[in-house]
Amino acid sequence: MHATFLTRRGLGRIAAMLAASASLALPLASHAADEAPDAFIKRVSVDVLDAIKADRAVKAGNLDRIIALVDSKVIPNINFERMTASAVGPGWRQATPEQRQRLQGEFKLLLVRTYAGALSEVSDQTIVVRPVRAGADDKDVTVRTEVRGRGDPIQLDYRLEKTPGEGAGWKIYNVNVLGVWLVETYRSQFAQEINAKGVDGLIQTLEARNKANAVGKK
Repeated sequence: MHATFLTRRGLGRIAAMLAASASLALPLASHAADEAPDAFIKRVSVDVLDAIKADRAVKAGNLDRIIALVDSKVIPNINFERMTASAVGPGWRQATPEQRQRLQGEFKLLLVRTYAGALSEVSDQTIVVRPVRAGADDKDVTVRTEVRGRGDPIQLDYRLEKTPGEGAGWKIYNVNVLGVWLVETYRSQFAQEINAKGVDGLIQTLEARNKANAVGKK
C-alpha cells in the first residue's frame, strides 16, 4: 500500500470530522424543500445528537448497528456521487461506469467504518449554527457551525446543494473541520494512488484499507 495513503493520525482526524457530520446529516421523517439551509442543519442536529446519545449499541461501537444507521439515515442526505467524484478528481473522468461504482462502494465503506469509532465518542456535544445569508434562488451554500462540548469549540462547516425533483431539498457534499475540507483531504491522497497505479490501483488500495479496518473492528 502506498506509504502516504491515509495515516492512522489522518484517519483519526477524519473520524472526528465524520462523527459530527453524521450527527447533522441524519434526516427527520420529512422536511420542506424550501427550508432554509441553516434551519435544516439546526433542526436535524438537535434530534440526531439526542438519538445517538440514547443508542447504546452505537455508543458501544457496534459496527452492524452503525452501518445500518449510516446506510438508512446518513447516505440519503449526501450527494455521494458528487462527493466521490470530487475526491477522486480528474481520475473520475477516466473511470469506466463499473470503476465508478466500485469507487463509490469502497469510499462509502471507508467512511462508514471510520464512523464506527467516531460515533461512540459523542457525549455532551451541542451545535451552534450560524445564520446563512442566502437568497431564495441560491442552490449552493456553506453553513458554518461550532461543536461545543469539552475543550475548545470545533469549527464544523458544510457545503450544501439544493436538489430538484422528487425528494427535493438540501444535500451535503463536503464537510470542513478546523479549516480542512474532507473532499480535498482525500483528493490529495487519491491523486497519488492514481498517478502511481491508475484507477484500479486506487480501488485496490481502498479495498485493502477497508479489509484492514474490518479486521481492526473485530
